[in-house]
Amino acid sequence: MKAVMKVELGVGNVELRDIPEPHAGPGQVRIKVAAAGICGTDLHIYKDEFKSWPPVVLGHEVAGVVDETGPGVESILLGQRVTTETYFSTCGECRYCRCGRANLCLNRRSIGSAVNGGFTNYVVVPFRNLHALPDSIDDRAGALTEPLACVVHATLTTPTVAPGDVAVIAGPGAIGLLTLQVVKAAGATAIVLGADGDEQRLALAQHLGADHIFNVRQGDPAALVADVTPEGLGADVVYECSGAGPAAQQLLTLARRGARYVQIGLFGKPVAWDLDQVCFRELLVTGSNASVPAAWNRALQLLESGLVQTAPLITAAYPVTDWQQAFDGFEQKTAIKTLLIPA
Repeated sequence: MKAVMKVELGVGNVELRDIPEPHAGPGQVRIKVAAAGICGTDLHIYKDEFKSWPPVVLGHEVAGVVDETGPGVESILLGQRVTTETYFSTCGECRYCRCGRANLCLNRRSIGSAVNGGFTNYVVVPFRNLHALPDSIDDRAGALTEPLACVVHATLTTPTVAPGDVAVIAGPGAIGLLTLQVVKAAGATAIVLGADGDEQRLALAQHLGADHIFNVRQGDPAALVADVTPEGLGADVVYECSGAGPAAQQLLTLARRGARYVQIGLFGKPVAWDLDQVCFRELLVTGSNASVPAAWNRALQLLESGLVQTAPLITAAYPVTDWQQAFDGFEQKTAIKTLLIPA
């Protein structure tokens, strides 16, 4: 079967290769992949900015059908439409695993970086990782449950937003647009910031419920934020979803004193950031690393209820054989969310 693989460490070193079909081992299932989303992390792996264990098949945003079960797994799962959590293994014994924060396990190994992922025909995962897709969610929309679960973890599992809050979201990419929808579902007012070239994305943000959109290349959003916040003090919570250093710095100036700064995007490198503002404004700064199981349940509830939509974010789909074109378009922001479809 055709697979998009990181074949060795270093910048680039991603190739399309033929590999054998895998089979489910004890406690595992095999998923016949219907669609897999390209994530910013995949680009970071391509650029050697995110740790990987090559040779490994990329892709961790997956939806498909269970077509094989291993020993110890009930065959009733066969034929079920599913998406999957990304952790292939954690130690189960460390402080983090024992307190329900397996996403922080030092020995965590995930599909798409340490273990073969979904940019191919079949992916094998532990059966405990499965989540059934509601009938109302098709495979392509379901493949984006994983980034939504990450956003839910960043915003709700770690409580950062409340009804009546004013939230500023930097970056109208897929993560920013998902964050927008989650904070709106939580009852917040949402301002989405973009830059030149983000016109399509900002328009979609408005369509998905943003109260205000703003191009930071055309002015300073501080006046807008002041206009919509009590006493003009600034935002209650700011979310950095762009992975751009200047956006992180600007958000510090838009947060009121005592506000919350939440880092969701990945920069891939150190960035300049005025940490004195954390002291002067007494900001609560939080980050999020992937997701936890509870976030997946809430993500699927939000999808099934219609409060969050992933389908409008999908603007391109390619066969895995055209992975390079898909990666290029994703990096150049000609697409909001790009899927790879098995050959």
